Amino acid sequence: MATALTELVGVRTPIVQTGMGWVAGPRLVSAAANAGALGILASATMTPEQLRSAVREVSSRTDAPFGVNLRADASDAGERVRIILDEGVKVASFALAPRPELIARLKDAGVIVIPSVGARRHAEKVAAWGADAVLVQGGEGGGHTGGVATTVLLPQVVDAVDIPVIAAGGFRDGRGLVAALAYGAAGVAMGTRFLLTSDSTVPDAVKARYLAAGVQDVTVTTKVDGLPHRMLRTDLVDALERSGRAASLLRALRHASAFRRESGTSWTGLVRDGLAMKHGKELTWSQVLLAANTPMLLKAAMVDGRTDLGVMACGQVGGIIDDLPSCAELVDRIMAEAHATLGGLLTVE
Repeated sequence: MATALTELVGVRTPIVQTGMGWVAGPRLVSAAANAGALGILASATMTPEQLRSAVREVSSRTDAPFGVNLRADASDAGERVRIILDEGVKVASFALAPRPELIARLKDAGVIVIPSVGARRHAEKVAAWGADAVLVQGGEGGGHTGGVATTVLLPQVVDAVDIPVIAAGGFRDGRGLVAALAYGAAGVAMGTRFLLTSDSTVPDAVKARYLAAGVQDVTVTTKVDGLPHRMLRTDLVDALERSGRAASLLRALRHASAFRRESGTSWTGLVRDGLAMKHGKELTWSQVLLAANTPMLLKAAMVDGRTDLGVMACGQVGGIIDDLPSCAELVDRIMAEAHATLGGLLTVE
């Protein structure tokens, strides 16, 4: 199925596997790429040395195009961009809008730049700066999310920019892909659906917790890092929502220290990153400190398998996913469903 996305990136299908921290590692990314989707490697939870090693591992597992997701406001963003350039990565994606000069540096080197946005004005901004495509996530999406549904936000963005738009938030099957194409998108991006595959390295106990959840078990809370965050409701989430301000800040400081050791970031680097977050999102210092909760609480579940101590980011669609196909099986199934859906729509009696 050829779309503006497949032609831009060179993948076989208009499907993107998103760059989920602690989840989108070499095994999942290479499996998604070999299946015909655009696999995106998550770098924010890696040191630069780990990122270079992960990129090389993906390259050893697939000849298909893949990308790396970056935090544009990270103090070492320039170093990570250098790794992308050195290793010949095809796509750079961003959780936050990259600076114009960062976009220019990547594009001058032939890298395709795809920022993620949650509002029409942000899409217009990055398009004006030279982004090659934009990924727009509606409120149904997992992790940090907004309050506008994909069905409302997506057509706004499609009408506002003249670059390919990738739809995220609420997608899991071929019917959703067709719906996104009908809105004018060039493809769909999925996180929770790829997390729940046999190629995902997420521990089996955590996957089982996702599969047992219903739509009503997916909630949005601000108690993890001060920003709206969509995840599975658990006893831990309930406890976080009951905790007071002092306990939240103490926990955030403890997690900041742990993440500093895990990511190889200095305290100076963490402060610089905090300043960038504070400026870019107009956060209070309390919220900046709370942001340290996210990486370590996600790691506890996604790496260590501790559903009692970690949080599990989840799109609303997680409540209706009930199996663990391989990436190849998933992509093949989605494309078969999409073609069948299109065929049914076009049937004339």
